[in-house]
Parts: sequence; C-alpha cells; structure tokens
Amino acid sequence: MSTVLTAMKREKGRQSSLTQLRQNGAIPGVVYGYQMEPTAISLDARIFAKILAAFGNKSVFQLDVDGQRINAVLTEVQRCALKGNVKHVDFKSINMSEELEVDIPVTVTGHAIGVADGGFLLQPNREVRIKVNPTKIPETIEVDVTDVAIGTSLYVGDIRQKFSFEILQEDDYTLVTITPPAAENVQEDTVDAVPEVIEATGKNTEEA
Repeated sequence: MSTVLTAMKREKGRQSSLTQLRQNGAIPGVVYGYQMEPTAISLDARIFAKILAAFGNKSVFQLDVDGQRINAVLTEVQRCALKGNVKHVDFKSINMSEELEVDIPVTVTGHAIGVADGGFLLQPNREVRIKVNPTKIPETIEVDVTDVAIGTSLYVGDIRQKFSFEILQEDDYTLVTITPPAAENVQEDTVDAVPEVIEATGKNTEEA
C-alpha cells in the first residue's frame, strides 16, 4: 500500500526553530537512504496523524517533497513522553524493486483447545521481522492457534512455510504459549510439598 504524504524541505536549525515549527502545527523530520542525501523536512501534524491512524506505520509512503515523489518507509517516530504527540519522524527512501526488512505485528486467530480446557494464552512476542518486497508488505501476520494445547507453544518454525516472504527470526522464536490454569499450578505445588513435610517430621520423630 502506497500513501501520498506532502512534505516540505526545511533548513536545519536550532532547538528554538524546531519548537516554533511544532507550535505552528508542523512536525520536523528527515528523509535519507536510496539515491538521496539526508534531507530535513516538515509535515502537517494533523494530516500525518490521520494518515498514521488510517494506514499504520508499516505502509510505503510516497513523500511529495516540494514536488519530488520519494518512496519511503517510516524508521522512527519520536513522541513526547508526557502528551504522546509526535515530535520528530525519520523516513528511509527505498528501491521498490528490492526487498527490505520490516517488523510486522502478529495477530492470533482461532480458539485454542488449550484455552477451552482452562489454560491461558500468552504472546511473549507480538512482532516478527520479515524480508519482503515493498509492494507486498502485510499489515499483520495471522497465526492460527486452534491446535495449541495446554503446556505447548507455537513457534516461528511452525508457520514459516505458510508465507511467501522470509521470516528472519530463528525457528524456536516463541509466538504463542498456553499455560495451565492457576488452580492446577497451586494444587501441584501443594502435592509436591506434602511428602517433604512428612519426611522431615518422620526423621525428627526417629531422632527423638
């Protein structure tokens, strides 16, 4: 998906200049990469926020920089720690005929049999890094957890062959795991603890 985003070149300035730029409703940024020198730009903050909400940060953007169209992807979005508003953005221009590496969110589908049996589904890793043509970047990677039982996990190795793009993580990279019910864990801990108490008591009685 390619999204047109208008930007303007700007002069690199001091912090006060960046502050004034933000106060005027713009976001400072930079674009660098394929066939171009690093270029300072500015974007309309409201328009950028709408496009980011609608298309996400995994899209390929067509930056219209003073009339020049540049295919680029977002590499960094800096936000204010207090207000959460965007303070600065970095774009990387790309060659549309070459594959690139990008982090894609993992979406769980299906109802795991382990959850139906009372277990809890955990996602220790919610993104995977893939190598893909810019025109084929997926919004998300869907993984079916229907057959995942209590005490088992779903790994990258289990899904790798289901996609046409390359997943860069190792086969043992965990995507989903189903843990036993909490009550079962407590019961097992209690049962394991009883023999130790009896053994210790018996030992003390013989010595007495």
